[in-house]
Amino acid sequence: MVRRAPNIVVTGTPGTGKSTTAELIAGSSTNVPMRHFNISELVKQNNLYERYDEEWDSYVVDEDKLLDWLEPQTADGGLILDWHACEPFPERWIDLVVVLRCDHTKLWERLEARGYPLKKIQENNESEIMEVILAEARENYTQEIVVELASESTDELQANVERIVQWIENWVNDHPDGV
Repeated sequence: MVRRAPNIVVTGTPGTGKSTTAELIAGSSTNVPMRHFNISELVKQNNLYERYDEEWDSYVVDEDKLLDWLEPQTADGGLILDWHACEPFPERWIDLVVVLRCDHTKLWERLEARGYPLKKIQENNESEIMEVILAEARENYTQEIVVELASESTDELQANVERIVQWIENWVNDHPDGV
């Protein structure tokens, strides 16, 4: 099967704007239909988890179930996978990995506003400071497809969306026969 649209991962520490960015990309890409999958929601809705972790207030994802569910979706392309991790997604599926970054002080405020417990705020803030997700992306994908973008303001958010939509359109133009 020929894939005629790219598959993109939008990743970053919780609170960096992944879902908002992914939703805006999906809604802005007029020439290329893109589908947004919020992986956290997808996991809950389709029982793609092993159990619920009370301490972290989150589901423990069954990555095999998740990948089995996603694989047929990736064949046509046009996916925006929005999650705080990127390493589970096979490199052969992915054309662009966008790692959103945010100053740790702003991130702390965003997570506090969401009502996250202190332990979870601290863990996520440390992850952002230590560039854990950026390192994960660089370890699992070729350098050419990993892009780090600041996501601290509405202006940056809009610029990021415009940049990624332009990238999608360029990808389609550069691959007229698909991949």
